[in-house]
Amino acid sequence: MTVDSTSPDALREKVRQLPAIPGVYLMKDEKGRVIYIGKAVNLRSRVGSYFTAAAAQETRTAELVREIQDVEYIEADSEVDALLLEARLIKDAQPRFNQELKDDKTFPYLEIFVREDFPRVEFTRTPRSRGTRLYGPFTSPKKLRGAIAVLQRIFRFRTCSLDINDGDDRWQWFRPCLLASIDQCTAPCNLRVSKEDYRRDIRRLQTFLDGGKARLLKELADEMRAASAEQLYEKAGRIRDEIEALEALKLRGDLEEHAQPEVFYVDPQKGLAGLKQIFGLPELPRRIEGVDIAHLQGGQTVASLVQFIDGLPFKHGYKRYRIRTVTGVDDYASIREVIARRFKRLLQEGEAFPDLLLIDGGRGQLNAAIEAMRLIDVEPPFTISLAKQQEEVYVPGEPEPRRLSRHGFGLRLLQYVRDESHRFAQHYHHILRRKSTLGE
Repeated sequence: MTVDSTSPDALREKVRQLPAIPGVYLMKDEKGRVIYIGKAVNLRSRVGSYFTAAAAQETRTAELVREIQDVEYIEADSEVDALLLEARLIKDAQPRFNQELKDDKTFPYLEIFVREDFPRVEFTRTPRSRGTRLYGPFTSPKKLRGAIAVLQRIFRFRTCSLDINDGDDRWQWFRPCLLASIDQCTAPCNLRVSKEDYRRDIRRLQTFLDGGKARLLKELADEMRAASAEQLYEKAGRIRDEIEALEALKLRGDLEEHAQPEVFYVDPQKGLAGLKQIFGLPELPRRIEGVDIAHLQGGQTVASLVQFIDGLPFKHGYKRYRIRTVTGVDDYASIREVIARRFKRLLQEGEAFPDLLLIDGGRGQLNAAIEAMRLIDVEPPFTISLAKQQEEVYVPGEPEPRRLSRHGFGLRLLQYVRDESHRFAQHYHHILRRKSTLGE
């Protein structure tokens, strides 16, 4: 739909009449040329923000605002749909201000390695010139990462860098990451899906990325009816779940909340290799969990558990705890409660233990965690603690703490896990403090 302007005041008034829904907006100059394309969760709010005094004075937007004469918008079903539509339109129209308002870094892309037996999907700022299918450019790195996480729940593609070849029986002994356990990846690394079925899911993903959501839904509905008619009820149920997930995209919330954090200061693979070597582990600690405690004014204690997979944060595995059984400030008792609750749940659900458990603190915190697992008859996984002041690592059975090289990748990875668990615990602490203060 096009909003025609006769004056700045008339354009502002008509912008205020835009629908408060997701979509893409196209800014046009006096000659009708598209000069900027953007996406919005709320078209009325986002487009209206360009017609404020602040936008007219802001260095990055002032020139754009002066040239806006018309606004065209296209409705979208969800923020994911708006994000993908924006990228397709920018690629086609190449508006001048989309280039001028970008960061110093290049725009990110979604890249599918289509020539692989089991194509992987990656976020990249340096796309390859051949052998892959590119989608983008995208204007928001965080929202692209969030969209990848959301779409992975539906199409269950892999995002790892493993070199998986069809027919290589050695992969049947490979241990999949946690994404397989929570049904976000079909685990070709463990031969749990055929090449044909995996590539079918990738084709469906490409159909969706190309803007064929309606066509894809019809195709899935036809397949579901055919499977049901053939009494293949398990297959029909899987397709039904995929249809429901696609239709529920609009309920996913802010895409930035789904985005996985980036690791800028540590090479994850070198960090894992460093930990394996330092502690003499039999294998790389592919799944690491970190635990931290935070105290709320008035005595309320909370805890966080963060999860890293293959050296990278896995936000969907993060958990928060309110301490239930401890009165006052008692870190040791709080750690005992959290560890006991965590490992009882893992036992109940039949889920594997982490390869490495990191406790924020010193020897006392480490002993409390070990004691909690022993009290519930659990053989502890490899568990250590990291004391912040001197960055000393405490290891069960060793009388003195270890001081790892401050420039080593192993310590850097441990620090990242510890700092992330602390950040997540403090964030929960601030949420509860705000609720207490405001009476929410």
